[in-house]
Amino acid sequence: MIIKSADVLPHALINHVETKLGKNGELLLEYVGWLRDRIIHLRDSEDYTPILHIDVYGTIGAAFDGDTTKMADYLQTLVDAAKPFKLRIEGPMDVEDRDKQIEALAALTAEVDRRNMGIELVADEWCNTYEDIAAFADAKAGHVVQIKTPDLGGVNNIADAILYCNKVGIGSYCGGTCNETNRSAEVTTNIAMACGALQVLAKPGMGVDEGYMIVFNEMSRVEALVNRRK
Repeated sequence: MIIKSADVLPHALINHVETKLGKNGELLLEYVGWLRDRIIHLRDSEDYTPILHIDVYGTIGAAFDGDTTKMADYLQTLVDAAKPFKLRIEGPMDVEDRDKQIEALAALTAEVDRRNMGIELVADEWCNTYEDIAAFADAKAGHVVQIKTPDLGGVNNIADAILYCNKVGIGSYCGGTCNETNRSAEVTTNIAMACGALQVLAKPGMGVDEGYMIVFNEMSRVEALVNRRK
């Protein structure tokens, strides 16, 4: 990812408190520091400053008992470890109810903004349909909303969701799942570009090359066609 100069990386799967996050968050903190050092070591130029996007599957909330202040304190340590790179944390908590999830994520978003931490929180859990996305966006529950393309029910809903996020001033992340096809990846990439999504997920597959090549090549193809018409 670093050699390819990916704009956003690595969407790490931090999905277990004891073995991935650490009981006090120490394992993720160590990983963020390691990742920062690896980017600095391998990048070709100081101009390459990727965003670190890490999906934690609600483990931060589980480790810190859903306490907004404690979670924000921990997030500050991650921000410091990631410097000079920007950090995004997806799914910081999962309270197993949509309305309560919106409330909890909105509270944490407000707290990190109050502290001017510079981190971005990404809504994921309980944010599936167009109606869910609109509810999270309206409540400012997160700085970015992942638009789970297979869950929207139609490509028209994907477009509407991205446009709604852009309208209300919240980041639109055109995501999905690793378990897709090259065709669905290409189609949703075109929609993301047409609607001005903030970020596009490299998919399908659990590796790097396959998803990155499919999505990056499609983005490059669209860009070339648009430029040719100018």
